[in-house]
Amino acid sequence: MTFLTRRFAAALAGLALLAMPLAALPAGAADTVVFAAASLKDALGAAVEAYEAKSGGKVVVSYAGSSQLARQIEAGAPADLFISADLDWMDELDKKDLIDPASRVTLLGNTLVLVAPKASTASLVIAPGFPLAEALGADGKLAMAAVASVPAGKYGKAALEKLGVWAAVAPHVAEADNVRAALAYVARGEAPFGIVYGTDARAEPDVRVVGTFPEDSHKPIVYPLARIKASTNPGAEAFLAFLRSAEARAIFEGAGFTVPDVKG
Repeated sequence: MTFLTRRFAAALAGLALLAMPLAALPAGAADTVVFAAASLKDALGAAVEAYEAKSGGKVVVSYAGSSQLARQIEAGAPADLFISADLDWMDELDKKDLIDPASRVTLLGNTLVLVAPKASTASLVIAPGFPLAEALGADGKLAMAAVASVPAGKYGKAALEKLGVWAAVAPHVAEADNVRAALAYVARGEAPFGIVYGTDARAEPDVRVVGTFPEDSHKPIVYPLARIKASTNPGAEAFLAFLRSAEARAIFEGAGFTVPDVKG
């Protein structure tokens, strides 16, 4: 039994208790295992396909909210790389000496948008005091990722607070485990509005962007990437390097991300 296989087996009990998405993934001993924010699913999936075709290596990705993934890593989940949707959760792992700080880079940037179902005719200008609560009505819900822990939810709450509308909107918030789940609520018409990343809205044909939140209404949306310190998988370094290449940059920019730090 290889080292990575032993690590995987030892972590299974903890994974099951925490309902970890990786538990069902068929990762082999030589696979590079990546824990990535849910908002990266489409773009990172395309990057993985390009890398595997080019290198012959195998990458398995577990997507979830950054908070959930960070807690899984803390519990001993066998990840090689972690891509968070904010600095806080990467910083948390850094403080606990769980990542290799020398490998850490800012991989991507994003925007924050208000979305509505595609058929909606709602029109709002996002500005201080804008009437979002009134637009929601008495029973309408605002779909957001968990505002206390998931990056998209934290960014969204901060923006609404800065614009002075959080107190009025808070009773209407329907929290989801991650930003893609919040996006799905809106796409299915279960919520008249939602707050997601610009790239999420771009990837979902059943929603439309009502408006973009001002950059100064929330912290910059950045995606840090780092290698997990316990990883000894040489494939992790190769895939990390690919993610910072010009080829990967084209994929990410094509999906609507910005790429503030890239090589190649």
